[in-house]
Amino acid sequence: MSAETPTTAAPAVVRTRPELHDALTAWTLSGPEPTDRRAVVMTMGALHDGHLQLVRQAREAAGPTGQVVVTIFVNPLQFGAGEDLDRYPRDLDGDLAKLASVGADLVFAPTPDVVYPDGDPIVRVAAGHVGEVLEGESRPGHLDGVLTVVLKLMHLVRPDVAVFGEKDAQQLLAVRRMVRDLDVDVEVLGVPIVRDPDGLAMSSRNAYLSDDERAAALTLSRALRAGADAAGEGPEAVRAAASGILEAGAGVEVDYLALVDPTTVDPVLADFRGSALLLVAARVGATRLIDNQAVDLAGGPATSASPQENPSD
Repeated sequence: MSAETPTTAAPAVVRTRPELHDALTAWTLSGPEPTDRRAVVMTMGALHDGHLQLVRQAREAAGPTGQVVVTIFVNPLQFGAGEDLDRYPRDLDGDLAKLASVGADLVFAPTPDVVYPDGDPIVRVAAGHVGEVLEGESRPGHLDGVLTVVLKLMHLVRPDVAVFGEKDAQQLLAVRRMVRDLDVDVEVLGVPIVRDPDGLAMSSRNAYLSDDERAAALTLSRALRAGADAAGEGPEAVRAAASGILEAGAGVEVDYLALVDPTTVDPVLADFRGSALLLVAARVGATRLIDNQAVDLAGGPATSASPQENPSD
């Protein structure tokens, strides 16, 4: 089975640890080629085209007869008090139908008691500084919860490569640092943001938006583009251009707008030159959205919206 000709059969679905172990072992015993790998895409379900692009990239990374595992789990550890855990969209049957066309071999769809058999874990992964700013400041403990479940799923699935979207740029940086700092033998692959034709970054939470709210949400991507277009004038011009669009946008309550070093999420200084990342989080109605855009402060708008890995990696 190749990346160019993905399966059209529904992926197998497992829900328990023993079922997952047996499915993973069966693939290993089937005698994959030495170049084939196991790739995992970790999701919370309610899949959209952005997720499916991650699976396509996982299919390519896995190799012709490699194994692509998709996890579907709404992780309670990464939701804070008053957030949308209970109403987060769930549609397992719809997700499985979508996954049949993009090369997924196996879906692990556990319940919380399978992932956390002893209840809330006493020992968790701490995101450190990366988890205390921006998303971490707005959602305390969020990235700790993300990293804890990511590490647990890596242990359970035992992948060679894990594929993540670059829309959650701070999350991707945190995962990369965890893998590096804790010597987890998994390659982390980032995939560029997938946008709707109108420019809105795809998100499962977009389903919450009314027509008017969706129109207002486009302010985020317009602000990021305006900031990137001002890159030749330096960091302060980038921030000012993006802020101007956000301030003029009706129906958008900005949480933060930040221009940061993509390897540390520290704010860049006025004389900074090089690759930076422009991040925004805002509420549109009751829905919180995030987006980002890479900015080339060496002299122009960037062509990629991805955080770069630490040069020492």
